[in-house]
Amino acid sequence: MKYIVKNLPEYFKYQEKALQDPEKFWSEIAESFKWKKRWSSVLNADMHKADIKWFEGGQLNITENCIDRHLEEKGDQTAIIFEPNSTDEKAEHITFNKLSEEVNKIANVLKQKGIQKGDRICIYLPMIPELAYSMLACARIGAIHSVVFAGYSSTAISSRVNDASCKMLITADGSYRGAKEINLKNIVDKALVDCPTVESVLVVKRTHCEIKMEAERDFYLADLTKSASTDCPAETMEAEDPLFILYTSGSTGKPKGMVHTTGGYMVYTAHTFKNVFQYENGEIYWCTADIGWITGHSYILYGPLLNGATTIIFEGVPSYPDHNRFWEVIEKHKVNQFYTAPTAIRSLAKQDISHVEKHDLSSLKVLGSVGEPINVEAWNWYDHHIGQQRCPIVDTWWQTETGGILISPIPFSTPTKATFATFPLLGIQPVLMSEEGKELEGNLVNGNLCIKTPWPGIARTIWNDHKRYHETYFSAYPGYYFSGDAALRDPVGYYRITGRVDDVVIVSGHNLGTAPIENTINEHQIVAESAIVGYPHDVKGNALFGFVTLKRPISDEEKEALKIAINESISDQIGPIAKLSKIQFTFSLPKTRSGKIMRRILRKIASNEFTDLGDTSTLLNPEAVDEIIKNREK
Repeated sequence: MKYIVKNLPEYFKYQEKALQDPEKFWSEIAESFKWKKRWSSVLNADMHKADIKWFEGGQLNITENCIDRHLEEKGDQTAIIFEPNSTDEKAEHITFNKLSEEVNKIANVLKQKGIQKGDRICIYLPMIPELAYSMLACARIGAIHSVVFAGYSSTAISSRVNDASCKMLITADGSYRGAKEINLKNIVDKALVDCPTVESVLVVKRTHCEIKMEAERDFYLADLTKSASTDCPAETMEAEDPLFILYTSGSTGKPKGMVHTTGGYMVYTAHTFKNVFQYENGEIYWCTADIGWITGHSYILYGPLLNGATTIIFEGVPSYPDHNRFWEVIEKHKVNQFYTAPTAIRSLAKQDISHVEKHDLSSLKVLGSVGEPINVEAWNWYDHHIGQQRCPIVDTWWQTETGGILISPIPFSTPTKATFATFPLLGIQPVLMSEEGKELEGNLVNGNLCIKTPWPGIARTIWNDHKRYHETYFSAYPGYYFSGDAALRDPVGYYRITGRVDDVVIVSGHNLGTAPIENTINEHQIVAESAIVGYPHDVKGNALFGFVTLKRPISDEEKEALKIAINESISDQIGPIAKLSKIQFTFSLPKTRSGKIMRRILRKIASNEFTDLGDTSTLLNPEAVDEIIKNREK
């Protein structure tokens, strides 16, 4: 593959080429892949209309690039390592040959059940090999997969199934999550009461729990694959044919079904995976995300397999059976690239350091962070204890909507800086915009983060709602993609994400990003994490409310002293204007299943709006909401 950066001068040279002639740049990268028919045009885009097309006229099948083209040279190489939830169950090494057979068998089963090109299939599976097989089987025959995280409620499933008019649902009898066993099929049965488009349900046996099977609708997948052929020709797909729909929750309204298409997504995820993780043949790569999120789609499944990499699918959680599980897995499989979330890092940093020190982490080459801006304390702990100050940390910024990473250090080329995503990746042109819609020139500026020109991995639309897509991402700054994030650019041009724009609180006329304030609070030794929101204030317009989770219980007297210390730190590091008017100590903060703090709910609680908090059923810990309301700081 062309344009893999190996040093900083190369980065600047390639970036200049990518921005000067993006069509030639991306065309040369696309030529690395197997196409059934070459494209007639590289890019056709109107950012004002949110109409973007890459590699039009090109025909391909992404599974031929994920699997088939590797078989001759890498057929016996491990494609996927399945690391089960329980340490009593052995890890499974799945070769590219085995992956090909399993994907083709399920693809043939789908066709036997009447699935055709363009049909939508909902996948509600835990982190087991069948999740990867099912996604790739859909892509093999041209069906559009819509993966729903296997921790979501029946309501969340039904809303997504109905929005996409899914014809089939693939699930498991149950799933393991640490010491818990969850009956997934029961959840699916509740969801499908209101899903008239679903004609069949395929069930994977995982926990062997007791479930109900509805005649003529429900089928055990293993029973169907026994007689299925291991040969399934790959459907010819247009480059702009949808590959998948992935729903992302908005701060308002129903979830948005982001549509990613085949050709551009393939090219972009493959190229960014290779550059950001500097993967070399024979290495072991591990992303701890769930495949139910975009991180799992792009950087557990598609990106690694497109590069012929060995990727780990991890069924478990970082705290089971002990808090050393991540480090045990790294040592066991000699992991070279490790990609996880700040939430996990902060959680593990709270544990005794002996959990880390008893494991050999010398195989690690690159560390990654994803999902939210990482705070200084977590970054330093990660660097010192896990990377042992020899592994660059790629603090990656991107979104479900972007398809792949947009801003990130490139290991061994970009000097890293704690909490900074640093430079844009090749071909990406970020700009910071003022509230008035002007590009902010030069460095040492703060603004709203937009992308000026299209890139191959960008989502093309929201399923059945292009108007909403345009209004959400392209109307605030016409001609630009608006990320919804605020950022700053430092003296050398590095970018730091400072939080969602709706997390920028205007206090007495000052725009205050919540992320820097939270970073300051989180530096206190006893603080586990924090979330800052604004609430109405008669004099200031808005004031700041801090929800702060502690590492251990403390007395009321200690709490009052800590409140004073927190505000003194904020005053010292940011300014008196950023001091918190109210602080509430909590047992935990409400989070989504992907680990993001639900600030929308906290804003309502801070504003004494307790009656309309929206749907809390899909939270990881809905009980946190009740606890915060009960102990609300008056």
